[in-house]
Amino acid sequence: MSTDTADTAVLPPLPTEGVRRVLCVVAHPDDMEYGASAAVAAWTEAGLRVTYLLLTRGEAGMAEAPEVVAPLREREQRAACTRVGVEDLRHLDHPDGMLEHTLALRRDIARVIRQVRPDLVLTANFEVEAYGGLNQADHRVAGLAAVDACRDAANPWVFRELAEQDGLAPWQARAVLVAGHPAPTHAVAVQEQHVAASVASLQAHEAYLAHVTGHPRPEEFIPEILREGGRAAGTTHAVVVRVHQL
Repeated sequence: MSTDTADTAVLPPLPTEGVRRVLCVVAHPDDMEYGASAAVAAWTEAGLRVTYLLLTRGEAGMAEAPEVVAPLREREQRAACTRVGVEDLRHLDHPDGMLEHTLALRRDIARVIRQVRPDLVLTANFEVEAYGGLNQADHRVAGLAAVDACRDAANPWVFRELAEQDGLAPWQARAVLVAGHPAPTHAVAVQEQHVAASVASLQAHEAYLAHVTGHPRPEEFIPEILREGGRAAGTTHAVVVRVHQL
């Protein structure tokens, strides 16, 4: 079956039988809010436990000094999480705008994977070309490091200190989901209330959105993204993802 949303083939639903926990790994505050949070709203409504892991605090994303921006963006992210039912928000405090694909970053993500023990790990598109242009450097690093860390978390001989010092046993996630990928393989159907929650989650980043010149209004473009996903999935609205089984 083709995985291109431009084709007529309907994307199958993401299998969620037996799924209890999802870990979302992204670079910045607001990275989950461009449509993917609709799936999160559907999952939390269904009783799944969703954790957000942000690799930075987004402190380099606004004109004000990082020490002012970091706590502001954390507050806005917590408000965004509340709107889609996420209670567990974590930060790694790697430097915004200078994220590096290092062993230290992989270890930090693997540690959280072993702590949370997710069935699914979701990250964002980490291709060089994405979203109609060249993908931002932190996005590329975050996605690739998340994929590598999933394997690291399952391997008892990689980062042995996680078991020996932190007492964290290896954990094998079932699959990695990549949101925003141009060739999705599966879809998460969402309802009107999940679309509204996704819009509200992006609206929670009020100060950040005000800083971005010409940013479209969330209520204008988020529903269209989800309608486009719905057309690919044969539903009214959907979040489409590329699934990699682990």
